[in-house]
Amino acid sequence: MNAIVKTSTVAPHANPASALRVETVCKNFGGLKVFEGISFEIPPGGVLGVIGPNGAGKTTLINVICGMLQPSSGRIILGDRDLTGMPLHAVSRLGVVRSFQQTNTFRAVSVEENVFRALRFSSMKHAADLGLEGLLEEFGLTAHLHESSEKLPYGLQKMLGLVMVLIARPRFLLLDEPAAGLERRERVQVDRVVEFARSKLGCGVLIVEHDMELVRRLCPQIVVLEAGRLLAAGAPDEVLARPDVIDAYLGSGGD
Repeated sequence: MNAIVKTSTVAPHANPASALRVETVCKNFGGLKVFEGISFEIPPGGVLGVIGPNGAGKTTLINVICGMLQPSSGRIILGDRDLTGMPLHAVSRLGVVRSFQQTNTFRAVSVEENVFRALRFSSMKHAADLGLEGLLEEFGLTAHLHESSEKLPYGLQKMLGLVMVLIARPRFLLLDEPAAGLERRERVQVDRVVEFARSKLGCGVLIVEHDMELVRRLCPQIVVLEAGRLLAAGAPDEVLARPDVIDAYLGSGGD
């Protein structure tokens, strides 16, 4: 399936980015084909879910989009700018920023210092510039400002990492299994991260996730990767009811 998938939008940011487009992207490692012919588009404020069985290439796709890996063929386009071949730091500066499955903080320093370091690499001087102080409070991080991040419970470390990604003021945010390792009651905080990114930044979001409840809540459109190809695309209820999707993913014993 090579048709470009388009997601819905929300009210745009004051200075919205143009769409992020993935155009017939392929990735091989030597003779191993990870995926081929993957195409979709995310507009500012849009949310697209990417699901599939383990080994389908979902994280590799994020790595290709953000510049950690180069595609074997195809293009990554931001507005009228071709990002293909750009390294991670250059793509990040242009506003396409990824998170990681595991916690990604400066573990030996305090929560407060983690926030300050993220601010120094962004265009903001204070967390209040975006209303992040309220998010820190909501996620329970304010009470731990002076503790080193490595001493925090896993869920708090994960949310601190996501707040630090938001401080980078992404134009497009690539979330790699944001609910992984979180208790079910903590997973609603991922909803708040996505809501904040869209409402405060006008940010488009791509979510790779195994939690189908979260996917149904947050993603008006999803794509399914399976065996190196785009198996299905559309609204979650429609796609997740397809027998081939149930066969390939939901019936595969994945998370």
